[in-house]
Amino acid sequence: MGKDIPRKEHPRPDFMRDTFENLNGQWQFAFDDADEGVKASWYKPGYRLPLSITVPFAYQTKQSGIGPADDIHPIIWYRRTFAVPAEMAGKRILLRFGAVDYQCTVYINGQMAGAHIGGYSPFSIDITDLLQDGENDLCLRVVDEPDHTQPRGKQYWDKGLMGCWYTPVSGIWQTVYLESTGEYALKQIHITPDIDRHMFTAEILLDHMPSDDLELELKVTCEGRPCRTVRATVSERCSRIPVDVVAKGALDSVCLWQPDSPVLYDVEVTLLKKGEIIDHVITYFGMRKIEVKNGRIYLNNMPVYLRLVLDQGYWPDSLLTPPSDEDIRKDIELTLKLGYNGARKHQKIEDPRYYYWADKLGLLVWGEVPSSYDFTDEMVSSLTETLTDFIGRDFNHPSIIAWVPLNESWGVRQIYTDKRQQELGRTLYHLTKALDGTRLCSGNDGWEQADTDICALHDYAAEGTVIEKHFRDRGTVETHGCDRRPCYVQGHIPTGKEAFMVTEYGGIAFANIGAQGRMGGMETWGYHDKVADEDAFFERFQSVTDAIRAIPYCQGYCYTQLTDVMQEINGILTADRRPKVNVVRFAEANQNPLGQ
Repeated sequence: MGKDIPRKEHPRPDFMRDTFENLNGQWQFAFDDADEGVKASWYKPGYRLPLSITVPFAYQTKQSGIGPADDIHPIIWYRRTFAVPAEMAGKRILLRFGAVDYQCTVYINGQMAGAHIGGYSPFSIDITDLLQDGENDLCLRVVDEPDHTQPRGKQYWDKGLMGCWYTPVSGIWQTVYLESTGEYALKQIHITPDIDRHMFTAEILLDHMPSDDLELELKVTCEGRPCRTVRATVSERCSRIPVDVVAKGALDSVCLWQPDSPVLYDVEVTLLKKGEIIDHVITYFGMRKIEVKNGRIYLNNMPVYLRLVLDQGYWPDSLLTPPSDEDIRKDIELTLKLGYNGARKHQKIEDPRYYYWADKLGLLVWGEVPSSYDFTDEMVSSLTETLTDFIGRDFNHPSIIAWVPLNESWGVRQIYTDKRQQELGRTLYHLTKALDGTRLCSGNDGWEQADTDICALHDYAAEGTVIEKHFRDRGTVETHGCDRRPCYVQGHIPTGKEAFMVTEYGGIAFANIGAQGRMGGMETWGYHDKVADEDAFFERFQSVTDAIRAIPYCQGYCYTQLTDVMQEINGILTADRRPKVNVVRFAEANQNPLGQ
């Protein structure tokens, strides 16, 4: 692959085949505001689109070669040619997309190959039967309306900027690539660890029902050392294979994954038919357990106090798409250097390599579903599908310890009294538990919660004395809320076992660091008055943080936020990742005096 290909690394370290051809780079591109492309057969080979775009960056971004822009173009087109690599010849060819926002139709050599709806989830299409020798034409039609019912997260639905919503992202914004497989393909590999029984269970799903008995082989290694090899005969689409991971003769029989020792187990999964390799995928997992018991959070059976930072994952020149793999790693390293043991990835299903580096470096992560903003039947469907796809893709990452299906009642603004909206909240919680019973769920992070593992409240008070007053008594908080909204929906009775956390607070902005003045028609802002210098920052930060840490029933906090994002300049770092304060001093202020 040429050096000019952006994001040329494999996009899924947790699901890697031997064959991989990156299709990022220069593509033809067009706006179709008049919706004439289908009638005019733009999808047919030979029709040249007038513009050029750098994939995987959205047209609104500088790195795409078209933006920056906030113009709304509901329909866009992409085109490029490709040849199937020699090592993939004679195999089934899968065309894979990391994420395309929002509705996508894919054409190969003028024929419709498939379609997908969902702006944050991956999809793949078997294009084998549509391919020809030599060059092949690949064309995409993408529809991304300023629609409130689709999961948008922080993508604003109009021109300019508003409040804490930012420039949207349309079209391809994660890597596009080819893979090859044999007659059958490994569609999904979910590994569920059980540290108490020193084992894991691999749930392996094939892409279609086998007509013959096949064999699965799992080779497990830990830090390069062979651990187990397990073989099983399979005749169904889905197989569940239990594996004992006790290391014979080792001082510790199982290596646990945790922030100070993020040990990973590598798993090679080979699918064979009569001894011939049909498919081969490399994945990994961590022996890690997270749970809530009687109001406390436990990691690997030990109490853990969560020090999280809110991270929105926006970049000045590339918006939702991290500019490089190294930039992702640096964000996580900075998070750790600031004294945090975790991050709440806010309103964004992150690039898979973010979770990979969190796994490697030992950062605890909350995965949050991007919000929709109108409550309709379509919104219910799209939100549940997005949550399902999110958990499906990222199940194996040990760094992810919690799912957040709703935030601050966005999209369910009447949830306090509206029974249908309450049922959606409960449905999303229980759907999360049905898909993944191993992680925590913050049902509606912020307030007005129904079923939840974490009683998560947001409080942007500027003074510690105010926070102390708000949270003096847990019973009062659960009955009446703390400030702006009730803690639970009307009629809900908490179990008393939920873990309590303050999952948004702070938001301190500087008067002279970061973007100032107006941006996109808005004044730049933080919560309350901007501070004049570093000492003033630490005075306020220490006041509110110490007050939260003094709440006797509180199990952690999440500070807003890691970086500035456009008009919202309350980051610890500027938008281009320059620290506004001394990092060592911040890390010291961020440590709990009780050692939590």
